[in-house]
Amino acid sequence: MQADVQGLMRGELGNWLSEQSEMRDEASKKASDRWFYGGIALLPVFAFLWFVPFGGFNLKLFAGLAAIIGVGAWGYKPIQEAKKTIKVGINSAIARDLGIEYDPEVEPGLEFHRARTYGLVPSYDRDEFEDCWYGELNGNPFNLYEAHLEERRGSGKNRRWVTVFRGAIISLPFGREFRSTTLLQRKGKHKKWFGLGGVKDEIKIDGHRMQYVDQVHPEFENTFEIFSDDQIEARVLIHPSYIEHLIALEKSFHGKAIRALFVDQHLVIVVESEDMFESGSMKAEEDNARAQETADQFAALARLMLAINQNGRGRVESINSIPQHPGITESVREAAPRRAGGFGRKGL
Repeated sequence: MQADVQGLMRGELGNWLSEQSEMRDEASKKASDRWFYGGIALLPVFAFLWFVPFGGFNLKLFAGLAAIIGVGAWGYKPIQEAKKTIKVGINSAIARDLGIEYDPEVEPGLEFHRARTYGLVPSYDRDEFEDCWYGELNGNPFNLYEAHLEERRGSGKNRRWVTVFRGAIISLPFGREFRSTTLLQRKGKHKKWFGLGGVKDEIKIDGHRMQYVDQVHPEFENTFEIFSDDQIEARVLIHPSYIEHLIALEKSFHGKAIRALFVDQHLVIVVESEDMFESGSMKAEEDNARAQETADQFAALARLMLAINQNGRGRVESINSIPQHPGITESVREAAPRRAGGFGRKGL
């Protein structure tokens, strides 16, 4: 499940990227021209704000900053579009090498609705979804994409958008049959007495009652809580050896807040991360490293979703192949809107 990035760079992807140098140069020149002429256009605006007799200093300062930000965003747009083209080309090539599909744009489905309903993601006021990978890996159908959720906080001049969640939403059919709904949640999510007491004996989510499932494993109970509408089946799903597996999996991903929901023969996994799969760059010399980073990030999540799944006898895949540093690292911050599939504007 690891893409051969070096092979791709020696072949069609490398050839396509070498053809994008003109597009990158044009985008850089267009951005520079926009910033230059935009800056000239701002001079009379600043003069007007300085000499106009009405309006307080704070209002003038706000208007000036807004104008600067507007010109900055206008100038940066060609660069953003160029990065988007490179990103889609690289990520699509990685997906094809793995025999799966990639789409930069995402419409969240039932899996995100369930993640939100059962509290796998926090409440939010604004959302953004991108970078959908889907298909089959090792015979397992899956759907994986990134979510960025923000909440509006503060009041007046201090109002701001704060990130409350960034990470991967993963959905795949579970490898063994079950009839219950079982929630694997972070410790402390459901407490008595307005969060001041111990764990609740029972929770009610969207009219669905679920009871706390006791697990005699101190290390597990320090990290996770289990709620289910069928305690017996929950213990079959999350059995002692699986608990040991989850603890090792959590450590392998450096405490990236893994949580999951077992429902309707499917497994919904949520894992927090930094911004991932940002392989687009304006510097050609960065293409190889960024493509490798994206491939490593996807491979880490692919190993995670296969390792947390079970087969018909309750066994799981070994997690020994998960890298020590699984690639969920800070990366480029610019979001990329939708492009068509393939390698980008010119194709091959």
